[in-house]
Amino acid sequence: MAGSEAASLLCICGTDTDAGKTVVTAALLRAAQGRGLGTVAVKPVQTGCSRAADGALIAPDVAVYNQAAPGASSAVLYTFAEACSPHLAAGRAGAYLDAQAVASETRRAASGFELALVEGAGGLLVPLNDTECLADVFAELAVSADAPALLVVGNKLGAVNHALLTLEALRNRGVEPLGFVLVNQQPQAGPESDMEPAIRRDNREIISRQAALPCLAVLPHCPEINSADQAAMAAGWEKLAGLLQPVLDALLAALEKRRAESAAALLDFDRDHLWHPYTSALKPLTTWQAVASRGPHLWLRDRAGHEYRVIDGMSSWWAAIHGYNSPRLLEALRAQAARLPHVMFGGISHAPAVKLGQKLLELAPDGMEYVFLSDSGSVAVEVAIKMALQYQAAAAKASGQPEKSRLLTVRGGYHGDTLGCMSVCDPVNGMHSLFATALPEQFFAPRPDCRWDRPYDPASLEPVRIMFREQAGDIAAVIIEPVVQGAGGMWFYRPEYLAGLRTLCDEHGCLLILDEVATGFGRTGRMFACEWAGISPDIMCVGKGLTGGTMSLAATLASGGVARGISRAGGVLMHGPTFMGNPLACAVALASLELLEETPWRERVEHIEEILAAGLVPCRELPGVADVRVLGAIGVVEMKEEVPVEALQEFFVRERGVWLRPFGRLIYLMPPYSTGDDDLRALCRAVRDAAAWLAETNQDGKWV
Repeated sequence: MAGSEAASLLCICGTDTDAGKTVVTAALLRAAQGRGLGTVAVKPVQTGCSRAADGALIAPDVAVYNQAAPGASSAVLYTFAEACSPHLAAGRAGAYLDAQAVASETRRAASGFELALVEGAGGLLVPLNDTECLADVFAELAVSADAPALLVVGNKLGAVNHALLTLEALRNRGVEPLGFVLVNQQPQAGPESDMEPAIRRDNREIISRQAALPCLAVLPHCPEINSADQAAMAAGWEKLAGLLQPVLDALLAALEKRRAESAAALLDFDRDHLWHPYTSALKPLTTWQAVASRGPHLWLRDRAGHEYRVIDGMSSWWAAIHGYNSPRLLEALRAQAARLPHVMFGGISHAPAVKLGQKLLELAPDGMEYVFLSDSGSVAVEVAIKMALQYQAAAAKASGQPEKSRLLTVRGGYHGDTLGCMSVCDPVNGMHSLFATALPEQFFAPRPDCRWDRPYDPASLEPVRIMFREQAGDIAAVIIEPVVQGAGGMWFYRPEYLAGLRTLCDEHGCLLILDEVATGFGRTGRMFACEWAGISPDIMCVGKGLTGGTMSLAATLASGGVARGISRAGGVLMHGPTFMGNPLACAVALASLELLEETPWRERVEHIEEILAAGLVPCRELPGVADVRVLGAIGVVEMKEEVPVEALQEFFVRERGVWLRPFGRLIYLMPPYSTGDDDLRALCRAVRDAAAWLAETNQDGKWV
């Protein structure tokens, strides 16, 4: 939740131990003190501390801060006696260091100050625990406080290698440095090699050029700061503080730029010039600035600049199944970007596309043999429709029979926003009325009335049987979302209905298209929702969770029979997106599917279902609630009246710290599979509280 005005943070990172971080931090503390900035030096972790007579640990860097800037504030948060890496020192002391907790304590220590100088311990990758390192603390600070970094480099042989590797580690974690400072080391005894001045000059030029980063200062070795003469020591620190004034200038300029690019200015431009989905250009709904993401959380800002850390209950429209910033997916993205970010797929192939195709066919229902890659779920459905129509056209030409050219679907469905997709979306709640003259006319059966949570009644399929009897000669394919109708109403129906559709399609020579864009990759508790019915489609569409929400990618899978039918007599599939088979997206998708297989996702989704059921079912007792439905990692509370989306989002973000996007009469949850139990329960509480709040503010069918 938003707090009071937070301090500006500068993370001071070293390439290795003894790079000069403490000297730079102390001198900056003095420079900031000279400018009248309320500044604190914070050392999150210090090892190698001595013991006072009373047994308390004494952090040696505090003495250096006090010498450089007498009277200035400083804080060392975690102190350990052993002079070794933090995880070893903490282990010897029976303690455990957690990056998120260390970052939280750092922010607490910085509160109340204008500026906090956060000094690292050793090199950037020194371990905090078995899985995290110091860089993860700085990443947490960058996420929650926009904290930039300053890289401190010991100016010696090997500096280029250390600096570039450290910068890569910072940038890979979303931390962008202001620049770097070179610190000349104490000369060794004996004459200096005539190469050493050249090495120091070369370090500055090469690091700056290869890292595209400015060198903000070069600090000479300054023995005066260790002098017993107080005046000489003060003069030495003043000299170093003066040399570091460009660092403060760069920091203040960065902060001023951030103020100029404030949330208000950004969101004003957004309101006036960016057109959001399903929104009026003239009277758009309120938007929030997303500034960072991590795990199941988003960091959002309002126009006033207040920041909110929220639990994302939407998985970014159902796509971020692993949560955000998965190291596995980001590493796949970085590695592929360095090798081959994009290449046309016409006449060229590449390993990420081939390996992804192999993995998709390995996971897909039996009978799928071909993969057509595209860049969105809507396009995947368009391709599926084209496949079905081309297949039937080729079959008619070969047999001399009339061509089947229309689709059958059910009401309450949603398949995307492009023209072909819209023609098979719900004709009442979809967009048919706006585009009636442009949409092909399709056949619509009633929505399946066989609820998931009730015994199956075979009579529910009778309307479809009647339509087949009457229109079989025109029906090219049936298209449906298996088991779960998503954006058309979050309706769950019995898998036996789906199995019945498969039988009817086989009996009448039409294809079955399953739109698994929303339901694929585990969302319902099966890898694909059609597995509940034990059937295979002729054509299947996947997207959303395919890349774990990291890139835009979709695929249309087809049976061998469909592919051969289209291709008989030299036929070709008439579709070819520019970014088809994008290597970046394919590499990330492959990593996402492998990560999904390596995790106990079935058990996790079952556990999420239990928590959602326990948390949402009580809503049935609230006035204004029409229904509660839970299946897999999907929870739905359906109200009797349409809900006020904008007011609810304000309530969710500001009052409950969650991100949910209701629509129509539905408040629903589709959280990432990695969401922890406490966060899941918080999401459920927020929905219950919202339903209760709506009941209190609803008068005569209107929200007030």
